[in-house]
Amino acid sequence: MGSKDLNVTKMNASYSLNEMLIYFLKLGTWGFGGPVALIGYMHRDLVEKRKWISDEAYKEGLALAQLAPGPLAAQLSIYLGYVHYGIPGATLVDFAFVIPSFIMVVAIGFAYEKFGGLPWMQSIFYGVGAAVIGIILVSSYKLTTKSLGKDFWLWGVFLVLAVTTYIMESEILWLILGAGILIWFVKAPPRFIPKASFMSVPLLFQLSDIVSSSSKLSQIAWFFTKAGAFVFGSGLAIVPFLYGGVVNEYHWLNEQQFMDAVAVAMITPGPIVITVGFIGYLVAGFPGACVAALATFVPCYLFTIIPAPYFKKYGKHPGIKAFVEGVTAAAVGAIAGAVLILGRRTLTDMPTIIMALTTTGILFKFKKLPEPFIIAVAATVGLLLKTIL
Repeated sequence: MGSKDLNVTKMNASYSLNEMLIYFLKLGTWGFGGPVALIGYMHRDLVEKRKWISDEAYKEGLALAQLAPGPLAAQLSIYLGYVHYGIPGATLVDFAFVIPSFIMVVAIGFAYEKFGGLPWMQSIFYGVGAAVIGIILVSSYKLTTKSLGKDFWLWGVFLVLAVTTYIMESEILWLILGAGILIWFVKAPPRFIPKASFMSVPLLFQLSDIVSSSSKLSQIAWFFTKAGAFVFGSGLAIVPFLYGGVVNEYHWLNEQQFMDAVAVAMITPGPIVITVGFIGYLVAGFPGACVAALATFVPCYLFTIIPAPYFKKYGKHPGIKAFVEGVTAAAVGAIAGAVLILGRRTLTDMPTIIMALTTTGILFKFKKLPEPFIIAVAATVGLLLKTIL
């Protein structure tokens, strides 16, 4: 989109950029429920009620957000900011949407470090951790059934990634990218193989030896850049990748701290991926939180604004669609494997098992029950159980 086109779309906008920024500040502050809920709020408020964004533009943004790696809701917000106000709009909307939840997770990180050794803090996360397993289990089930349908190839990819993630206790990026290429070749075989583009991928991974250094902030920057650049699917898709790096590879957090980080993502509004700010804070204080959040969100920002002008023309290409289907199936499989890993380590006694199963049953029975309410109840139950026991 050139400057001339941007001026035209700007003139056609029925709202000011300030109004859009205020809306996303509010959504980032009160928008609970995860990516599916957040993108639903955007359609309801911006397309149906206020009519700021056309339904066609919304669908284009949603398709691009599903195609590119990174957090779904954050990418859609970036695109909607781009529609009438170009790169400045996309940049400011992204910041407005993310900053409220970032402030919250940093504040929770501060309290967690300051009071984490106290029994009441451990008791709260005892209940919350079990509830989180139930929430992720239900979310994983919904993602699986919605993404795979009855496609034999996609189910095969799903099972391979679920098993390998569980056995290796880490998300394997090569398998995810390979799944995309496999489904691309199966469903929409290319006429030629662009060797140069594929050669760039291994070169990127080789950079890890160059970029990594003794500086913890440098390690944080490189790891979370990979998280933002290579994780497809919903915000939950980042969980197995983070687990493999934060717990197994770098040993920055133990398993309980990681589960607490996932719980923090569930109890705060905004994109689930903002938990990287909490993790960064535990690893290296406020600078670590800033570096982790910036490194995670910059790739998804670039993956949105760079192809935005061209997506309408090329986004429906059969090869691109097939690649995305394969990567999505792999990401969903990795989530399923991560659920098994986290469940094995979190559900260590009968009370936690009962809480996880109860959470799962409640979410299947009452589909509109807000997850923060369940987390609050689980925290109370955990506190009571630890006090009694």
